[in-house]
Amino acid sequence: MKINKLTVAALAGILSLSSCEKDLLEKVNPNQPSTQDFWKTQDDAMKAVTSAYGTLQLPGTYSRWYWFATDLRSDEGYSASPWTDLANFTRFLQLDYNFEPSEVMWTDHYRGVYRTNQIIANLPTITTMDAAMRTRLLAEAHFLRALYYFNLTSLYGNVPMILEVSTATSRAPQGTIESNYAQVLADLAIAEAGLPTEYTGADIGRATKGAAQALMGKTLMQQRKWAEASAQFTKVISSGKYRLVENYVDNFTMTSENNPESVFEIQFSDALQGDAQDAPGGSEGNNRAQFFGPRGIGWSDGQPRRWLFTEFSDLTATGGVDPRRDVTVFNSAMPIYGRTYAQRGYNDPNELFWRKYQNDRTRTFEDYHSGINIRVIRYADILLMQAEALNNLGQTAAAIPLINQVRARAGIVPLAGSFSQAQMKTQILHERAVELGGEGVRFFDLTRSGLLDNQAGVDQIKTRDQDFLNFVPGKSALLPLPRTDLDIDKGLKQNPGW
Repeated sequence: MKINKLTVAALAGILSLSSCEKDLLEKVNPNQPSTQDFWKTQDDAMKAVTSAYGTLQLPGTYSRWYWFATDLRSDEGYSASPWTDLANFTRFLQLDYNFEPSEVMWTDHYRGVYRTNQIIANLPTITTMDAAMRTRLLAEAHFLRALYYFNLTSLYGNVPMILEVSTATSRAPQGTIESNYAQVLADLAIAEAGLPTEYTGADIGRATKGAAQALMGKTLMQQRKWAEASAQFTKVISSGKYRLVENYVDNFTMTSENNPESVFEIQFSDALQGDAQDAPGGSEGNNRAQFFGPRGIGWSDGQPRRWLFTEFSDLTATGGVDPRRDVTVFNSAMPIYGRTYAQRGYNDPNELFWRKYQNDRTRTFEDYHSGINIRVIRYADILLMQAEALNNLGQTAAAIPLINQVRARAGIVPLAGSFSQAQMKTQILHERAVELGGEGVRFFDLTRSGLLDNQAGVDQIKTRDQDFLNFVPGKSALLPLPRTDLDIDKGLKQNPGW
């Protein structure tokens, strides 16, 4: 839009008047809640913690962009989005360090950190609340801060570690991956001590002791601290609180949310209240189904690789196809929201679309308001990580029964015989791909496996995902820190290679 000289003159006049009447314009709303007025009651504390959970529903956390940074940057998926910058983001090509998905993930995770820091600082000052509830709510805040920092550290590496309520002028030291994970574990230790083992009623879905132990194990796994991780998984497994549900598909539908296999999941709702998120009356639906939905149903900005489809090669005891395949991906042999590939105009029978977390069982459409809860940590994930930890500790035979529990649920013939440690490592990567494909864990698996550490490992991945032609060891495993933050805080250093 062009601005003429008269417009400029008018703007100058307005600015002049604004400066003269600054006191008139800068009035404090007497009805605006303040920190001094808010932290008074147990209800205030509960509202604050609910707000910290609410950040998990934002586009930059588990509603939208997280899946592009994990599923699609891994070898499981790719993007053919017409938004070229988005497709390039999943191909390790990011010229703009303020690119929206990357910056929004950063901002929304730090929004969650900011909220938890307020709780941790202010909740202890409330003297009128039940002591046991104070302990629990503080433990929930520490768990949530740990989860936000686990994701920030895993995605961006050397992020600032903000542990106090920040202001416009405050600056926090930039941590290292090692020191940041150490803080995650410190928060989780507090969470483990203060969280209950389970909830009832409206509190179901909040973080539990098992969730804290599981996230501790995942954090230790990313540092390849196998023995310490195994100890945490042993706590979860021996607690008796979790089990594999009978039907695999029950982990990805609205009808069986918060089931016994769920260690921690994000609560979403498809009840339309408004278009905005994180606002009064805003929607609590997630956007993944819209962005990953098949063409004509959703945007199809993310699709699975063909190798993942063929990875479901194990047969059931009756000689059938692994049932997890058709839960994970749509293929040409099955209906797509009630219509065939041909009826939908899909010309390539080899093309695939994600089915996991889609609403095709209950709808003929997708939108920005999917109500399916995202299962962040499942018991199957715990069993397979425990198997991985034990294998890395030289206890390869002990890994087999854990893997067979997961295979048995799918009706797959159990593993038998002996495996070398190297063979078992490959087997576990396979088991995790077919059990957890499209659940945001594969990029972390590749990082932990060491395949991203050197060119030889990356070359292996390139055989099934050509996007890794752009992967640079020592650089591409981490996203760049946003340019905006680097400009504000001159003390921040960019990640290596960016």
